[in-house]
Amino acid sequence: MIDQSRIFVAKGSEPNYLTVAFGNRHGLITGATGTGKTVTLQVLAEGFSARGVPVFAADIKGDLSGVSQRGEAKDFILKRAADVGITYEPEQFPVQFWDIFGEQGAPIRATISDMGPLLLSRMLLLNDVQEGVLNVAFKLADDQGLLLLDLKDLRALLADMTENAAELVTTYGNVSKSSVGAIQRQLLVLEQQGGDKFFGEPALSLVDIGLVDARGRGTINILAADKLMVAPQLYATFLLWLMSELFEQLPEVGDLDKPKLVFFFDEAHLLFDDAPPALLRKIEQVVRLIRSKGIGIYFITQNPLDVPDTVLGQLGNRVQHALRAFTPRDQKAVKAAAETFRPNPDIDTARVISELGKGEALVSFLEGNGVPVMVQRALILPPAARVGAITPAERQAIQQSSPLRGKYETPVDRDSAFEMLQRRITQGGTDPENSQNGGGFLGGVLGSVFGGTASGKSTSGRMSTSEAVIRSVTRTIATTAGREITQAILRGVLGGRSRR
Repeated sequence: MIDQSRIFVAKGSEPNYLTVAFGNRHGLITGATGTGKTVTLQVLAEGFSARGVPVFAADIKGDLSGVSQRGEAKDFILKRAADVGITYEPEQFPVQFWDIFGEQGAPIRATISDMGPLLLSRMLLLNDVQEGVLNVAFKLADDQGLLLLDLKDLRALLADMTENAAELVTTYGNVSKSSVGAIQRQLLVLEQQGGDKFFGEPALSLVDIGLVDARGRGTINILAADKLMVAPQLYATFLLWLMSELFEQLPEVGDLDKPKLVFFFDEAHLLFDDAPPALLRKIEQVVRLIRSKGIGIYFITQNPLDVPDTVLGQLGNRVQHALRAFTPRDQKAVKAAAETFRPNPDIDTARVISELGKGEALVSFLEGNGVPVMVQRALILPPAARVGAITPAERQAIQQSSPLRGKYETPVDRDSAFEMLQRRITQGGTDPENSQNGGGFLGGVLGSVFGGTASGKSTSGRMSTSEAVIRSVTRTIATTAGREITQAILRGVLGGRSRR
């Protein structure tokens, strides 16, 4: 019978349990490469799933996918089970595979509007001026009712802003061609990295990462991240976006008997590297407040120094694998890691961190009223499911049997900013209400001067020279020079004198 209130994670001088009710108090798993962080992650993911808590985790090397298959009683597994005093019982867990590129799982998409200017600027590595222009683009889209769903929508809007920059100055501020050009270049880089597959519809529904199977076990959502790691900015920004969406959309629930969802963020240093102050404040805010939404966030990284102190102080459950103190920075990391634990008079924490073997860790979880226990040296339990990657055939079988099969595979390209702006261009004006008559009275007058149809279009379907002139004049109508040109034309056509 499973103890629903706590997860048996490790065994030292006594068993080490993570209290499920404190699962939303966040956590940290650190250690050098090859010391057992992925196994610890799997043990925790299995423990939460068995107690009905859905999990979302990035699979950097493909090793975590084995949780979908029944474990195998191999010699090293049986030995570890005996060392920690348990009987090994093989198990497998419900898994949903996801992949931004749609190759190793269901595609994950978000719209440009959902991402917002702050996170998108982070993804595109924009400077302050370029971020300001991007903010103008989002504001303009809101004011004009333009849906920003995918990259072509944003490109079309930026191009339109460049052409109409003079008209935007008084309301939105200066929009320089150089800044827009820099953003467009970064969008091209993002597209070449596969970012165009991420932006669009159908967008991810948060309900679909919170599923529970017929046995009451939480689904373990695994994001295929091996290819995604080639574009680390896309990876980090996507996971931050997902955390932000959970924070913004879920209601306040306070402290529950168990979390609604537990989120494992592997290679966490990518989230904080070179992050501007505004983004760091947003991350700190999300981490601090999201636990009241029933969400637990667990950062996994090699070095505890990778996580800012303002975030580190929010992480109550700690598992520290071995660190090797070969350099001054390593020695600083060991000292910092040791100082984050509640001291144990029987353990020299800083010394032990450098002596830990594979599968060993220093462990401290919250207990009682949310107070961390004294740090202990312990051996991590063996996972119940398979350790290691699954085969392509096994992955395909799981995808075929997924309850979400068919929901996200086919992209949807509905009417949005790109199409709306294209119609404005082809209809010869920027006012949708006047689009059917070629821009209203002015379009008709200019058409009569330069020739062509009353609508301002050439009967051949191609743009004539006169139509190009009409469009150019119409676009500059809001400027002083545009007014002067228009008035001169009107004087010639009407034979009168326009009043100023």
